Amino acid sequence: MDLEGYARRLLTSVGVKKTTEKLIERIIEIKGWNEEKAKSWAKAVIEEVKNAYSSSNYILDYFKSSIKMGEFGVGSRGRGDFYVHSKIAEISKSEDAIISTRDLDDAGVVRCNGKYIVISVDGIHSRLSEFPFIAGFHVTRAAMRDVYVMGAEPIAVFSDIHIADDGDVSKIFDHIAGICTVCEATGVPLVSGSTLRIGGDMVIGERMTGCVGCVGIADTITPRKNVKEGDILLLTEGAGGGTIATT
Repeated sequence: MDLEGYARRLLTSVGVKKTTEKLIERIIEIKGWNEEKAKSWAKAVIEEVKNAYSSSNYILDYFKSSIKMGEFGVGSRGRGDFYVHSKIAEISKSEDAIISTRDLDDAGVVRCNGKYIVISVDGIHSRLSEFPFIAGFHVTRAAMRDVYVMGAEPIAVFSDIHIADDGDVSKIFDHIAGICTVCEATGVPLVSGSTLRIGGDMVIGERMTGCVGCVGIADTITPRKNVKEGDILLLTEGAGGGTIATT
């Protein structure tokens, strides 16, 4: 639960007293703390929200579009998703890249010392928060797949895992085990990564999220933009993703 966002919305509608009461209820419900400790935490959250949003300026602020991620279909491969990615490409302006965000491909490509360096990254499926091994397995497979389909040979994998304040530490190890299962099967090492709490003290609960990236090298590449009439397309039946793994 995002305590900061929850408090920020309540403060504008019901005031400090009611916000404090509701925060105490939620904290006790999720954390299992006594009322005194929950009250102290709630007050700290409110103080932090007030401090953070009282010092905003034109550099720190962002334009409020009033369009929500879910409503616009970002991450759902719909029209809104492609529109957002096209705007990302306009901002990034990666002119020196061979394949960049402007190409809307699954991996990016740069050239170095006569070789193509292919990089991809995939996020953990949101429905796999309670299944860390499967989450690690599938996201690694997805990142590595994107390198392979660009015509490259994967040479390294990296990871980033975020777990909320109440998440069990063992999720990290199961997640890494899932990643390394794919790495061992393909002979591609996991070489680096990062572990963080989601939102620090401001997000409570057990939610897990993150991503896995893959780096590959190639002498030639097969980008999506090179597809032409008469090409043969090879399709495979899905072997299961996040949704299938949890149903």
